[in-house]
Amino acid sequence: MPLISDSIGRVLGKRYRLLSALGTGASAHVYLAEDVSLQRHVAVKVLQPALASDQAFLKRFRAEARSVASLNHPHVLRVFDWGEDADGPYLVLEYLGGGSLRDLLDRGSLLSHSQAAVLGTEVAQGLAYAHVRGLVHRDIKPANLLFDEEGRVRVADFGVARALAEAAWTEPAGAMVGTARYISPEAAEGKPVDGRADVYSLALVLYEAVTGTVPFVTDTTMGTLAARIGQPLPHDPALGPLDDVLARAAAPDVAARLDAAGLAARLGALAAALPTPEPLPLVIPHLEAASPITGFRAPGVPELTDPGGVATAAATASAATAAATTSATAIAPSLKDAPVGTRAGPGEIFDAEPFGGSAAAGAGGKGKAKGPKTARSWGRSRTWWIVAAIAVVVIVAGGLVAAFGAKVFTPSHPTPALVNLPLAQARADVTKLHMTLATGAPVTSITVAAGSVVSQKPVSGTSLKEGSTVTVVISSGKPDVTVPSLTGMTCAQATTALQAAHFTAVCAPGTYNNTIPSGVLVLWSIGSTSNPSKAPYGSAITLVPSLGHQPATVPSIPTTYTFAQAQAALQAVGLTATQATNTSTTVATGDVISTTPASGAQAPYGSAVTVTVSTGPPTTPVPNVIGDSVSQATSALQQDGLSVSGVSGSPNNNVTGTQPSVGSTVTVGSSIQLFTH
Repeated sequence: MPLISDSIGRVLGKRYRLLSALGTGASAHVYLAEDVSLQRHVAVKVLQPALASDQAFLKRFRAEARSVASLNHPHVLRVFDWGEDADGPYLVLEYLGGGSLRDLLDRGSLLSHSQAAVLGTEVAQGLAYAHVRGLVHRDIKPANLLFDEEGRVRVADFGVARALAEAAWTEPAGAMVGTARYISPEAAEGKPVDGRADVYSLALVLYEAVTGTVPFVTDTTMGTLAARIGQPLPHDPALGPLDDVLARAAAPDVAARLDAAGLAARLGALAAALPTPEPLPLVIPHLEAASPITGFRAPGVPELTDPGGVATAAATASAATAAATTSATAIAPSLKDAPVGTRAGPGEIFDAEPFGGSAAAGAGGKGKAKGPKTARSWGRSRTWWIVAAIAVVVIVAGGLVAAFGAKVFTPSHPTPALVNLPLAQARADVTKLHMTLATGAPVTSITVAAGSVVSQKPVSGTSLKEGSTVTVVISSGKPDVTVPSLTGMTCAQATTALQAAHFTAVCAPGTYNNTIPSGVLVLWSIGSTSNPSKAPYGSAITLVPSLGHQPATVPSIPTTYTFAQAQAALQAVGLTATQATNTSTTVATGDVISTTPASGAQAPYGSAVTVTVSTGPPTTPVPNVIGDSVSQATSALQQDGLSVSGVSGSPNNNVTGTQPSVGSTVTVGSSIQLFTH
């Protein structure tokens, strides 16, 4: 690949003049360029010349470039144009001046929970927009998340990774599509990927941005890839409220993983609940020396920040001393260079030619002055000593004034760590160092208890002079978050909805309700407040489900009621009737004997009550006792609930007949007449 400097000054496509090099990578050079048609700055990414001869790459590159150029989203880097040149294919990109997330992390800056939630929301929104249009990035990493000068993020390099994946050219040793540190498990296994692979990579990027470490990284690329397959995201206390949502975004099973829209929604809700984030500590470089693509800064371009503190004081003192020195040295040349006889000083003589000396001698001729000349020289020497002394006094005085003004001689101490401390403890720690504690407007916090310090300025470890002021922001407690409407939900459904909104749920035993179906919530509450629209972040909300309609009391059914009458009485209290029959010697046929459950008992509303109706006294057929002895016949009749009313004939003979006759149906308890020979 040609040196990056070789193309400076060239015009690509008769339109884009390459002004300066911004950065370089394994597959491309990046330049700051001028769009001579529109007279604006753009970034031009020139890919490997070897790719120009790769037909598979060119085909994919053209298709991807057209697709990416159609994207128009506030969090996706715009592609203005594309083309092919002798040096290789190129893309014309939107120029940004805020550098990349990689630059920020490389300077040792980590993101707060609020900053990470906002950043992740914006990136996920950009990814969701592209995924709906069939574009998967495949190479989400900190270097591809770029900022404009106001801190808004853009996702860069859409389409390039997929085109390179189909190229036949050989990348540098160890390189692969999708940086190994952020690649998804399915991509590591060589499986097809969709937009959820980008979500996985973004979760790892946010993990690094908050904790400073990338999970699953080992000493080798293959080990790094293997470490994440089938493994959940490691827990890190530094993630705080981000822990759960990032774990879902980096689920090893693709089916269980959030998509980009879901991740944007969850991070957006979290960002709304967290305190307003501080602006990102971006370094905005000079236009001609900085790159929105790589954050590369040309040598000699300073960061636009002032460390302050001791360095500032020293600079102030040095400036005052230099000014005093300049004033003093300005006096000396004026005295030295003035003509003899015009310089004034103690004991000096104001004659043009003192003591009879000639003008030529005084002007450097060969004549030498005697006596008076020596006196003048002595006076001149004494004057110089006085001037030097005055200069020294001025310099020292100026330096001392500046030093005292800048508190150079005031002792300094590292600012104590105050975050999470109660206000009283923070004030005591600051007072011990002879500093003053000031408080800003309180803010809500989901991680810091009410009355404790959320943030401090300057940060802990900063060297401050005694007498300086440390400003802290105090937590006013957890913020109120909107409680989602739970109307019509069951306990299980409401629990899922509340967890998504960062609440916990407690299902109570339930209560009867005559209008709400069983299992559906009657109400939800926090303390004595029912159905709240807002509640503190993380609160436990009690869910009360309906047990259905209150039970009904089985009414008293008289034994003179028919089944129809009993059915009407039961329906009047919300019960139904099922008929059963039984014999009765006391209840007339067709009337109600009893109900199950019995009168006065509780029965589920709408349930069926069994109504037993009398079929009259019990009956039995007269058994066949013909041929039996009287004794045998009497015993058989008694077993069926009958008795013998008498014997017609000799009681010693066998039975020849009965009255009623054998087989006749008679009421249990009836008497039977026996006949013998």
